[in-house]
Amino acid sequence: MTDTKALFEGKDRFMDNAGLPRKFAVIFPGMGYNKDKPLLYHAGKLVRELGYDVIDVEYHDLPQKIRGNRELMIEAAQKAYGQAEEILADIKLTARDDIIFIGKSIGTFISAKYVYDHNLSAIQIWYTPVEPTYSFESKKTAAFIGDADPWSDYDKVKKKADSLEIPLYTYSGCNHSLERGDTINDVETLMDVIRKTSEYLKANIIHRNKKNVNI
Repeated sequence: MTDTKALFEGKDRFMDNAGLPRKFAVIFPGMGYNKDKPLLYHAGKLVRELGYDVIDVEYHDLPQKIRGNRELMIEAAQKAYGQAEEILADIKLTARDDIIFIGKSIGTFISAKYVYDHNLSAIQIWYTPVEPTYSFESKKTAAFIGDADPWSDYDKVKKKADSLEIPLYTYSGCNHSLERGDTINDVETLMDVIRKTSEYLKANIIHRNKKNVNI
């Protein structure tokens, strides 16, 4: 787990040591898909290359085998969100920070809810978002999903993404890990996802920087 207090040492609460807005990228994993799995590993590497301090959120003691069980899914989401709040408490993220949130599965819900609850201006990347994630009106967000994802009703998710004007990149035949089961195809899919993630982040970072200059 990221030592959030260590990120604060020697830094102003709202500015980095150069007097610029702080740059944080927060990784919200899935329940069984941690930061070392392909999508999050490479996404984390990408945002580090872009100059962001990375905070890896980790969950513990969540209920298991929750798919299809509404009560257990709610319990897992509530516990995971509370744990994310605790981890991020030392950072005290604000709307003045330069923030990227990257979520996977249930982590997309945690990401969207945190941005909403704390009124943050974060760029969000959602990998295989669960349907409740779309309960929050999210701006500057891109989503990636497989149309064979057993955790999502693809048609419903597509309709909600369209209504919120969230770009949804769809991968035919891919499951909840954005994989089909063929190694070469899966690596090609991973490359495409990370490439599109990079393009989306860079375009929105440039737009945000231009906006800040004009203020």
